[in-house]
Amino acid sequence: MAELPHFESSGSTPHDDSADGPWYRGLTRYHWFVLIVAALGWLFDCLDQQLFNLARKPAMQTLLATADTVASPKDVDFYGGLSTCIFMLGWATGGLIFGVVGDRLGRAKTMMITIVIYSLCTGLSALSQGFWDFAFYRFITGLGVGGEFAVGVALVAEVMPDRARPYALGLLQALSAVGNFAAALIGIGLGQAQLHMGSKLFGWEPWRWKFVIGALPALLALAIRAGLKEPERWQEMKTRAAATGEKLGGYGALFADPRWRKNAILGMLLACSGVIGLWGIGFFAIDLQRSVFEKTFKAQGFTGQELAGRLTIWSGVSMMMIQIGAFAGMMLAARICQRLGRKPFFAIAFTASMLSTAMVFRYLDDISDIWWMLPIMGFCQLSLFAGYAIYFPELFPTRLRSTGTSFCYNVGRFVAAGGPFLLGQLSSTVFAGSAEPMRPAGIAMCSAFLLGLAVLPFLPETKGRPLPE
Repeated sequence: MAELPHFESSGSTPHDDSADGPWYRGLTRYHWFVLIVAALGWLFDCLDQQLFNLARKPAMQTLLATADTVASPKDVDFYGGLSTCIFMLGWATGGLIFGVVGDRLGRAKTMMITIVIYSLCTGLSALSQGFWDFAFYRFITGLGVGGEFAVGVALVAEVMPDRARPYALGLLQALSAVGNFAAALIGIGLGQAQLHMGSKLFGWEPWRWKFVIGALPALLALAIRAGLKEPERWQEMKTRAAATGEKLGGYGALFADPRWRKNAILGMLLACSGVIGLWGIGFFAIDLQRSVFEKTFKAQGFTGQELAGRLTIWSGVSMMMIQIGAFAGMMLAARICQRLGRKPFFAIAFTASMLSTAMVFRYLDDISDIWWMLPIMGFCQLSLFAGYAIYFPELFPTRLRSTGTSFCYNVGRFVAAGGPFLLGQLSSTVFAGSAEPMRPAGIAMCSAFLLGLAVLPFLPETKGRPLPE
């Protein structure tokens, strides 16, 4: 394969943090190439996640139905939650595995592998014939999704100059909202096609086409193979490790040193709070919104295919509203982290996430509410993840950066995988007497954000400090 033109050095060069001018001043073409490739990898990763969220319920309705009976709403909810848990377990497992691989094999090579895995298995999800093969494909997809984030942020953190690093990482995370927004547009487009072409498009249900589209990012692996180099920091560390016999990556090494062990455990708890808040509560607000839409459209006399098409379209619109707020929140997160510090940012973001999510579950009761409530919730909840992208690489040395970042970001997903079940249990037992049990259950689970506030005092402030070696 032909190589891309030679770019300037990819190493993180010294930079005066007090220099005037925008953060991107002085970046080379190679800096931008790395940022674009890493951002696209995470953007498509998030596209996959949101296509799954939009496809989950109609997929369960298809896969659980028999020739004689339709799937019961109870089974659809149960197996939909189970499929989310399986996906998140794959995500967490992949993150832990590929975090170590990223330190040992290299950031660029590992990112290419993870993108190929999540793209191909997303495409295979479209071929599912029953729940268990669907769940298998989602688990393997999760392996790739979980592995991509840590190596991507480690790559950008090590290539960018110190002054530009937090802004570049914040932008990388903010662009994930573009992937989520694209998923919403795809959902709306397929919903419109469903209204005009019936329940199947060229012989397949619309949810299958969502997964077909999700396979396209595999092409990005070609760009990575052609032009992306390993960071100079990592190459130097690999050479030094070979000379001294020091091991790159690994959880034994991560937990052997008291400093890195403390950062790993506290960072994991910090991430656990946001991950539970988003995947155990926030994204299930889509199901709450869907019930509001269904009530509204049934009152307007829509049934059957017309009702299904409108629900698909408006679920996509809801996702767009969340992502508009998310993009703004993640862009602002980088500036707050750089102005006030990492810890003050997280204190503000966790408090705002708890209040905004509780507001949505308590008060969203009309289609008009989505235009302002959902952007606020998306702004607050997703801003946390820009903070993670900036903060976690700053907690670990080069030889453990991918491992440590993966540990923080992904172990919480094992806990968060139980979030959908806990939400379901609270809805069906503790709050079963409520007219809409999901509302008080969601509000109760907002207490997960308190965990992040509780661990903040024990974490180090990294504002203005270079990456540890």
